[in-house]
Amino acid sequence: MPETITSLATRVARRRREPVAVQALRSTAAAVISYVVALRLSSEPLPLTAPLTALLVVQVTLYSTLTTSIRRVNSVVVGVLIAIGFSALVGLTWWSLGLLILASLVVGHLVRVDEFVPEVAISAMLVLGVTQVTDTAWDRVLETIIGAVVGLLVNLLLAPPVWVGPAGEAITDLARRMSRLLDHLGEEPSGPARVEQAAARLHEARRLDNDIAQVDAALRQAEDSLRLNPRVKEGLLFRLVLRTGLDTLEICAVVLRVACRTLTDLARARPDGPLFEPATATALREVLRHTAVAVESFAQLITAQVSANAEEAEARLTGELAVARAHRDRLAVLLLAAAREDPVHWQLSGALLTEIDRVLDELGVDKRSQRLLEELDQHTRTRRRRWKTLKRPRQDAE
Repeated sequence: MPETITSLATRVARRRREPVAVQALRSTAAAVISYVVALRLSSEPLPLTAPLTALLVVQVTLYSTLTTSIRRVNSVVVGVLIAIGFSALVGLTWWSLGLLILASLVVGHLVRVDEFVPEVAISAMLVLGVTQVTDTAWDRVLETIIGAVVGLLVNLLLAPPVWVGPAGEAITDLARRMSRLLDHLGEEPSGPARVEQAAARLHEARRLDNDIAQVDAALRQAEDSLRLNPRVKEGLLFRLVLRTGLDTLEICAVVLRVACRTLTDLARARPDGPLFEPATATALREVLRHTAVAVESFAQLITAQVSANAEEAEARLTGELAVARAHRDRLAVLLLAAAREDPVHWQLSGALLTEIDRVLDELGVDKRSQRLLEELDQHTRTRRRRWKTLKRPRQDAE
């Protein structure tokens, strides 16, 4: 019984630290506080615009909150101004309502409020549909500002969660799927089902594109959570390490898809005989097996700020790549000998060897360090250009 209570308490504590739970509590607190404040300052009996704005403004990151609050207030103010203009000119009729919605949507795109373009039309309709337009317009703007300000204060006082952990888990899961695909490629099927199974692996490789898109979305969320976050001291380095790591895995996924196409074409070209001689098949299987382990080690390396075992992952990655390259050299010799005896499909064998070389090269520690340094240099140059752009008007004024 005590163990059960302890286990339950541990799960509850872990759940409280999860970003989703933290975000739900922060959003609820911001909505309630903004509603209480709006009850005192607005003349509306039920100022629900304030908590609605707070819910929309308190995003998962402080950076998103700042940008969202500006667009939200902007959309409401623009909609209110359009409604005031229409009420003074034509009032509310079926045709003026259509013109109001059309004008609001067009102006919303012009002022670049992005996802809040419908909010421009909604604000305009709500204000135009009341008798005292001026009072209602002011109350709606006031409630929107209250919700935005409360949302900002909640994010400033209660630090938003950092989404690096979920992004690291997404990258690790992607690496596992790529590793499984590499293991499957090393299994040479026999019989008439060979072409169908090779095509199935090609389809599995194509599905990695969707997986990469999902990981990219999680990584963008993590990057935003690191911006302007007082809980993070090395946010830039974390962002660049994860981003460059995902770029490497994306390149490897593309190359794996091409390798699957090569093996599928080879299976169709040799429907009856074996794809490779036994020694060549063994060498290929070993290359793919060690490459699969290297992919997972690479994912552990780039998520080291989450898993805290960078040195072990780097040593494992270096060792697996060395063994994979040794088997690759043996595979190259065997493929060359086979091409001399049967040169009909030598281009497919050469393409497969090139694709293996590309994956091993992309996973190399030196290549990763080079790409990371290039991204750091690019970021530094971009910041310098922005700083010079900001200083130029000041120097011209002097």
